[in-house]
Amino acid sequence: MADPARMSRPGIAPRILASWRRPGQVVRELSPLGEGTLVALLMGAMLIFLIAQAPGHARAAALDPSVPLGGRMAGAVMAVIFVMPLLAYAAAWLVAAVAGLTGSRLSGPDSRLALFWALLAIAPAMLLSGLVEGLIGPGTALFATRLLAGVGFLFIWAAGLRALSRAA
Repeated sequence: MADPARMSRPGIAPRILASWRRPGQVVRELSPLGEGTLVALLMGAMLIFLIAQAPGHARAAALDPSVPLGGRMAGAVMAVIFVMPLLAYAAAWLVAAVAGLTGSRLSGPDSRLALFWALLAIAPAMLLSGLVEGLIGPGTALFATRLLAGVGFLFIWAAGLRALSRAA
């Protein structure tokens, strides 16, 4: 369990905002978290990602009614809630294994924390991207919001991995 003195700071939302400025420090403050908490972080991120996809699916269903919104959302639920967590665990395991081969002391739980926190930290950018997709559709604005989310994810994940491998 994480140190109670470090965990007495504000909740999730302020930490998400802080992750865009100083991700390494935020992830270091969260370490170590129990496996149940890590799963909750991952599933919270996946739920937000699912919600973020709804406007785009609604727009697509309105433009092409051959696949109804319910069918589109059912596919999204299957992908985001069931498949993505498995892929996230596999990616975290692979990163921890590669880090071990390179001599880094990054543990499996730390690798999962860095990845799962990065996913949760980019949730606001994903929500913005979903709104842009639903309201504006394909174009420069959608590309820019997805680029922001992607670069933010890589930045936060890399900083988290770096911070946790140093702390080990």
